[in-house]
Amino acid sequence: MISKTHNSYSSLCEKCFKFLPEPINKWRRDFIKDVLWLFLSINAPINFLQLGRYGKYGEQRYRQHFEVDFDFFDFNASLVQQHCGTRLAIAFDPSYIPKSGGKTDGVGWFWSGSANQSKWGLEIGGMAVVDLDNHTALHLEAVQTIPLDGETLLDFYARIFTERANELKKISNVVVADAYFSKEPFVSKLMDSGLDVISRFRADVRLRYPIQIKKTGKRGRTKTNGDEVDFKSLDNKHFSIVQDNEDLRIHTAVVFAVALKRTVRVVFVEFLKDGKTTSSKIYFSTDIEMEATEIFEIYQTRFQIEFIYRDAKQHTSLTTCQARNKEKLDFHFNMALTAVNVAKIVHWYSIPIDKRKSFSMADVKTINHNTLLLERFIEMFAIKPYLLKNSQNVKELLLYGTIAA
Repeated sequence: MISKTHNSYSSLCEKCFKFLPEPINKWRRDFIKDVLWLFLSINAPINFLQLGRYGKYGEQRYRQHFEVDFDFFDFNASLVQQHCGTRLAIAFDPSYIPKSGGKTDGVGWFWSGSANQSKWGLEIGGMAVVDLDNHTALHLEAVQTIPLDGETLLDFYARIFTERANELKKISNVVVADAYFSKEPFVSKLMDSGLDVISRFRADVRLRYPIQIKKTGKRGRTKTNGDEVDFKSLDNKHFSIVQDNEDLRIHTAVVFAVALKRTVRVVFVEFLKDGKTTSSKIYFSTDIEMEATEIFEIYQTRFQIEFIYRDAKQHTSLTTCQARNKEKLDFHFNMALTAVNVAKIVHWYSIPIDKRKSFSMADVKTINHNTLLLERFIEMFAIKPYLLKNSQNVKELLLYGTIAA
């Protein structure tokens, strides 16, 4: 082995295998490590044909064993427990996957954020752990969007969490999602499972100030709702300013959200420039005891999940699976996203926080691809890479083409 990186991936995987609820045999462990290495080193669209060309098994064997179930949730949860900080939240975001044809399991019309329209293909609902201490995110599990008959998209997304609620609460009981999920069917089902939700309201949201219900003795129904919240003229009896600087002003209060049919802590943020408000956003948490600044920080850090999808689509071939079978697709999606996790832990988390630079998945992929080719050349030509006269040349070739070489 001419690079310690390959050994680092293997050692990290072996540690995670010990956390799986059901032990897997050595052959399966070796297969998972081999596929992970190929996803991190093949510098081309990864499919079964490419795996057969670069890997140590035949193409048909990769096809067959992609259909065998693997517990990616517990594997990635162990990575989180071993390497992440203490302040964590669960982020959720669906992602569109292009797929042509009509025979693939789950194919249909799904919203593509980059295209800003619905497109034909597949969709995955991705769960990731937001690490506030390190300001990044690690993939947890991707679930292909295939609703049951009569089940809406929001019902399906909520079911992803309710089925995994006990395991998720071992990591964090806070779920953060974008404004699409600030709807009662999704929020109520998660709260019934013991999970709190942080999200963002639309600008036209209806909120009411809480009041104490008092019987007046007069005719008519007793007033149970307070006045509506007007964000152009906030009531200082309820709202307080928790942060005010040259960039933003944060107001917070506990109010009643009409659409959610429950009391929430709302965080109204004004973004400032030259002392004037340029824009504003309304965030909320179903945990009314949570600090307003923490709610805002968690929602802002939620965007780190997008970088996981970006790296997986650009570098670990999230969108290039040849399979049409649901089980094979699930394995491919989660392997592509888990590969980003492993690369980030080995090449970024392992560096002291005060010495870290920006994480570059492109550099990781380049170094690993160089390693893959050099190992093949050295094996065929019987070169001794550890000789003093060869070591400098090997190091130069490993870093060939990297951005920060």
